[in-house]
Amino acid sequence: MVRHRVARRLRHLLASRMTGLPAGARVVVRALPPAATATSAELGIDLDAGLRGALRKVPGGVR
Repeated sequence: MVRHRVARRLRHLLASRMTGLPAGARVVVRALPPAATATSAELGIDLDAGLRGALRKVPGGVR
């Protein structure tokens, strides 16, 4: 299924980014339909942008 393939790709991309998050951080990623046709590079760019935005909202977040 496409949904599971996108979820696996996002989990793989997120795994290498977890060290940049505050200890104990929980991350929920919601993939929209265009993610099904996005390349891994495009998903990574969007994931990085989302994480940067989320970290700006966290007091003392990693910048």
